[in-house]
Amino acid sequence: MTEPAEPTGSIDLVVLDCDGVLLDSERLAVRVDAVVLAALGWELSTEEIVERFVGRSHASMVAQIESHLGRSLPAGWEAEFQPLYDEAFATELVPVDGVEAALDAIDLPTCVASSSSHERLRATLTRTGLHHRFAGRIFSASEVANGKPAPDLFLHAAAALGVDPARCVVVEDSKYGVAAARAAGMRAFGYAGGLTPADWLAGPDTVVFDSMAELPGLISEAARRPPRR
Repeated sequence: MTEPAEPTGSIDLVVLDCDGVLLDSERLAVRVDAVVLAALGWELSTEEIVERFVGRSHASMVAQIESHLGRSLPAGWEAEFQPLYDEAFATELVPVDGVEAALDAIDLPTCVASSSSHERLRATLTRTGLHHRFAGRIFSASEVANGKPAPDLFLHAAAALGVDPARCVVVEDSKYGVAAARAAGMRAFGYAGGLTPADWLAGPDTVVFDSMAELPGLISEAARRPPRR
């Protein structure tokens, strides 16, 4: 396996996760996840759901559920529960507090790289008025072989946009996303204003912050200096 390039001081691309970074959706999804998991026979606390699933792909979540239950889920099992997610997102989904102002203040190219499907990304970003900001620069884990914490998605986004991975930074709110950024040789900004505890995001070349108002300044500062070791 090729070793990731060493990050440099200059930044050419800001890669943003969607759920929990652009959209305040993790709280809604985890709340419904708890109901769904309990109905399937696996009762987990909010913290356990965050630790196991937040930042991972849907396929990864299904694999973990089937492993725990010791059986495959039947075809179409999700249809019973999808209305719960649809209702929560239709009535409560909003952008993360301060993220629109932060995006306005970031004077660098941006893109979205998310574990969600393109269908869901299009629906949720459109519903919250953010889709137009990233049209043509939205990448899904469905496009790569391995989801987060593997680096595949972030490397795919950088390649598609013709940017050296070492000149990218990633904004994430999950430990799996931060791990994927590190594996890709990209510096990470860990947003701790959501469900993930700050200490789960901390690590080498990771700046942890808890308000989107801080993000533009942190990115500007990072562009002027090499990453911390």
